[in-house]
Amino acid sequence: MGQAFRKLFDTFFGNTEMRVVMLGLDAAGKTTILYKLHIGEVLSTVPTIGFNVEKVQYKNVVFTVWDVGGQEKLRPLWRHYFNNTDGLIYVVDSLDRERIENAKQEFQAIIRDPFMLNSIILVFANKQDMKGAMTPMEVCEGLGLNDLKNRKWHIQGTCALKGDGLYEGLDWLSSTLKELKAAGYSSVGTSLF
Repeated sequence: MGQAFRKLFDTFFGNTEMRVVMLGLDAAGKTTILYKLHIGEVLSTVPTIGFNVEKVQYKNVVFTVWDVGGQEKLRPLWRHYFNNTDGLIYVVDSLDRERIENAKQEFQAIIRDPFMLNSIILVFANKQDMKGAMTPMEVCEGLGLNDLKNRKWHIQGTCALKGDGLYEGLDWLSSTLKELKAAGYSSVGTSLF
């Protein structure tokens, strides 16, 4: 009985840990988002070769966020970060209309990977402050999100430089994770639906 109460208490009041992989094409803003969330500042970044990993505490959830480089030559390595992942943050450069089909192909490959079938999905439609940017609805259509069946997903318009939309996305991630954990689901070997 004591263990059950502790699990219930931790689910609702204690810190919950969540492993998240943040992916997207190169220059989408992944590293800028990571450090805006981690230290609250915009750092000058260079293209990520390899990965960055940071713990981001938001409310009572500790997110371990793996930001993996998005250059074409690095994308085959993404799958090595999928095991035991609770959530996917997929970042799209909303200004990059020319590569939305490419972003869709990569996104669809990620979410179909056997290790990612139970991960919840947050899409950041980044660079919403830029003139000519696709709306979150256009990004949603471009990625084929409405076609996903039996998956928990959310799209959030963001501006990484200002921090707009980032915490709203984390709110969705944390509340969805808590709902699923309270219902007894985990990311490893258990179907969410």
